[in-house]
Amino acid sequence: MTTSQARTLSAPLRVSFDYTRSVGPTLGAFFAGLLERRLVAGRLADGSVVLPPPEFDPATHEPVTDFVEVGPAGTVQSWTWVPEPVAEQPFDRPFAWALVLLDGATAPFLHALDIPYDDLRVGMRVRARWVNEPAGAITDIACFEPADGRDEGAAGVAGEGRARARLRDEAATEQSRPGDGGAPRKTDPLITPVNLDYTYAASPEESAFFRGLEQGRILGQRCPACGKVYVPPRGACPVDGVPTTDEVELPGTGTVTTFCIVNVPFLGQKITPPYVSAYVLLDGADIAFLHLILGIEASEVRMGMRVEAVWRPRDEWGTTVENISHFAPTDEPDADFESYKVHL
Repeated sequence: MTTSQARTLSAPLRVSFDYTRSVGPTLGAFFAGLLERRLVAGRLADGSVVLPPPEFDPATHEPVTDFVEVGPAGTVQSWTWVPEPVAEQPFDRPFAWALVLLDGATAPFLHALDIPYDDLRVGMRVRARWVNEPAGAITDIACFEPADGRDEGAAGVAGEGRARARLRDEAATEQSRPGDGGAPRKTDPLITPVNLDYTYAASPEESAFFRGLEQGRILGQRCPACGKVYVPPRGACPVDGVPTTDEVELPGTGTVTTFCIVNVPFLGQKITPPYVSAYVLLDGADIAFLHLILGIEASEVRMGMRVEAVWRPRDEWGTTVENISHFAPTDEPDADFESYKVHL
């Protein structure tokens, strides 16, 4: 069976990391307000009241330093329904995202609505529902829910009622009040876990490569036009643009072309630094193969060093490049630079 005829492989893949950012004095005021169940907005040079406050005025480009508190209630300007929530959204049941014009603000605020679909309408009055233990994050507002009071209606939102974009001075004086100049500012960095889950579908050529690893073999493909051998196989030669149909089995020996010494620890790291990540040009290949170099002091790794694959125990093999634990030095002399310089 040819590679193109073989069943392709797929596997779930998760990319995750903690995104850390410093909040600074402007967003720090907003997050400190959330800790106290207060909504702190920024007043811009033209009188606009915006939540969250931008760090710089879009018109004057000056830092925003005039903070005002707006009300926890507002009017729905528009909304969109989420019938099938995904992981880490506010609810595990259908809900709505909405733009809410908070009392005292002149620009709407995006957040979730916990309201049945049949009850949703533009112009309805809503209020913030707070979590029991605020942490100084946007999630301190669990969602918005219906508020007591007369709805503004779609006509009001369009410009005829209280929910319309009022004169800026009116908005700022009627509902907004200056924040406490001595109020604490949240300065701790925000740490937000970021997760991306998806299914990786390998190409037919990659599937053959992974199946080869499951058998303890390293498989590449050769271009019929130029004769270059690529591992992992690419399916098409980047030089000639023709399919790489000829399968080639490569040995586990090769030459270090370039490398990096990893000295910095990071979340999820499996090996204690320092260690080396290197490109290994397998014997018979025309493109280097990225992997770990272990079994030698990181400071002793060098370009041209001859290495060989160290495989994990057979009962740990799967359709993964991790079947090769790492590459380790051989007793061979270093390769001559001329033999690999075109592969740097």
